[in-house]
Amino acid sequence: MCREERKLGKDVVGLHALSWAASGLGEAVECLARRAGLASQPVTEISEPSEAPDGADEQMFAQWLEGIASPYGLEVEPTQSFYAEVEQFVRGAGPAILRLPDGGSSAVPRFLVLLKGGWRRASLIGPDLSAHKVRFETLRDALCNEIEVPYIGSIEQLLVSAGVPEHRLDRARRAILNEQLGREQIHNCWLLRLSPGTSLWRQAKHARLHRAALTLVGGHIIHQVLTIIAWLIIGRSALAGHFDQGWLLGWALVLVTSIFFQITLVFEVEDRLAIGVGALFKQRLLYGALRLAPEEVRHQGAGQFLGRVMESEAVEFLALTGGFTAVLSVIQLGVAFGLLTIGAGGWSHALLLLLWLVIPFVVGWRYLKRSRTWVDIFREMTNDLVERMVGHRTRLVQEDPARWHDEEDQILNRYFKAAETRDHVKTQLNALIVRGWMIVGVVGLAFAFVNIGSSPARMAISFGGILLALQGLTTLVPGVQGIADAMVAWRQIGPLFQAASRPSDEKTGGWVNLQMGKSVNEPANEQMSNQADETRGQGDKETRRKGEIDNPQSVIVGRELNFRHRDRGQLILEACSLQIDHGDHLLLEGPSGGGKSTLASLLAGLRIPESGLLLWRGFDRETLGTAAWRRQVVMVPQFHENHVITGTLAFNLLMGRRYPPLQKDLAEAEAVCRELGLGELLDQMPAGMQQMVGESGWRLSHGERSRLYIARAILQGADLVILDESFGALDPENLHRALRCVLDRAPTLLVIAHP
Repeated sequence: MCREERKLGKDVVGLHALSWAASGLGEAVECLARRAGLASQPVTEISEPSEAPDGADEQMFAQWLEGIASPYGLEVEPTQSFYAEVEQFVRGAGPAILRLPDGGSSAVPRFLVLLKGGWRRASLIGPDLSAHKVRFETLRDALCNEIEVPYIGSIEQLLVSAGVPEHRLDRARRAILNEQLGREQIHNCWLLRLSPGTSLWRQAKHARLHRAALTLVGGHIIHQVLTIIAWLIIGRSALAGHFDQGWLLGWALVLVTSIFFQITLVFEVEDRLAIGVGALFKQRLLYGALRLAPEEVRHQGAGQFLGRVMESEAVEFLALTGGFTAVLSVIQLGVAFGLLTIGAGGWSHALLLLLWLVIPFVVGWRYLKRSRTWVDIFREMTNDLVERMVGHRTRLVQEDPARWHDEEDQILNRYFKAAETRDHVKTQLNALIVRGWMIVGVVGLAFAFVNIGSSPARMAISFGGILLALQGLTTLVPGVQGIADAMVAWRQIGPLFQAASRPSDEKTGGWVNLQMGKSVNEPANEQMSNQADETRGQGDKETRRKGEIDNPQSVIVGRELNFRHRDRGQLILEACSLQIDHGDHLLLEGPSGGGKSTLASLLAGLRIPESGLLLWRGFDRETLGTAAWRRQVVMVPQFHENHVITGTLAFNLLMGRRYPPLQKDLAEAEAVCRELGLGELLDQMPAGMQQMVGESGWRLSHGERSRLYIARAILQGADLVILDESFGALDPENLHRALRCVLDRAPTLLVIAHP
């Protein structure tokens, strides 16, 4: 064994003492969550983690690890790194779980619990629950040892024969390895992070944004104090009747310090806070959008989705800018209040300022109401415009051109009136409050001077307080407008934000081997069926004794399913029962409106039956969880309810699988596409599987889209594939190809078609 092999082997053995077995990862995740500040308090109700899945399937292990981390409000993100970037990856990866290379799937896997990276050393949590510092080179060598060992011997011989000096061997060896293995991927790394559904305050605290907010407030206060000191210096010289050079120099130094402090600290903290809060806000909105039920977005048009996107940008911008200006104005008004109390007018002058501050909020409330009316009309116009653009061809045929603009003119007239009213209130907010205070403040100062009398110094302090209050009001008015506009926009995106905090029905108490339909925790299908029956209180044991539900070959079993689209509406499905066994290839025919697509959506987990029993391999949906159910029963909706997302062809095909995809995933996707007759399309695309498709990329024909949807469903590896009128756009030759591919690759198939 060469010297380098001995060195790498020693590093791996050294890290082995800090590694964890899979059975101890539950305790490791709890310790990691608390040490990393992701969980401030221990979680009391945690079920015993099940046995880790066998083999080296990264996706299945990630699901098991997700079940361990979810009680702490954490998400698990499988990730990977290129060989040449492993060290940089580890520096910023914590908190994370890293799997040590084991040299084969039969070996017992060991894991490293990474707390955080750093500049020189990484912090690992060992089985003793203590943090241990480890050099990045040691950690890197351990993760890359398995793919490096086959090359070390030949590289060592090459370097010796080339006469490379001893002190340059390590550097030369590393350069050759990076050149040969630079694009090799290192897998089996899982990042732990807070779920976007957790409270925004908790996420901001973990990102240390609360410290940035406190720094911002403190910076503004210091800036105001320095400004007052500068005023004090120049005012003292003015009241003394002469300007001493030393006082002028001191005034200039304080003023320059104030400006430098504001530019270097306050503005920088504002940028950091804006970026941090904006990132959390967008992440939560995206997470909430993905958690919306299909029924919540099914009937929304393109204009409504466009409006939500626009309003999300508006809320982020207006809330941040309005919040920053409001904080600054509150500080300025607070300092102004203090100056007025010690000035010529005393407390009466300061109370006058407090009374005047009521006006911005009264006028701001009126502005909020007018803005809501104006925005509602604006959204109606936007939605109407987009929908008319999308359906322009239909409009040309069905509508009389002479009356095209009648409805548009009415909406436009309402829009102009609402805009005029809103602008009038906005003018009041700007002119009345800001200019009015200057008049009221000076009148109050004159009243104090005439009736009370005071020294020039106190008069100057009062006048300074009036000017500072004027500056604060000038800052407050845009802040009030921004917050009001953000509140109006919030009505549009509020449901997305709130949807992120919906409780998940994904079951995490025990990892379930979904590929086999068995639980690793040993609850057999019969036990789960009993639990489902007891939960529903129907006790259908007579049927199960006959083998109709407990049949191990049954993929889907439905009994007495009822469904209606609206409360008290007509039943679409009534007492519907069915059984689909493994390997069945079924055709469901019926007239339009007969409930075929509704039944398919129930089987796929997109809708919930009003009553009845629905089981997948003996598990009901409540026991299995919605996400797990949808992974095993995949549906290709009708063409108008399916979409090609702007992105690569590979992304559109593999979006239901692990991400990022492995090379074997891409190879399988290409094979399925060629079986479906899309080989010619792939050969035409310059970038192949990485070609951008969609509205902003390569345009796909109707038939190509249909086959892409079929390929997307097949590649998910589901137990049951449901195709809802997916062959209607295909010519006979491509129909034969697609049907043959689906029959060969789908374990169980249900095809819906018109008779």
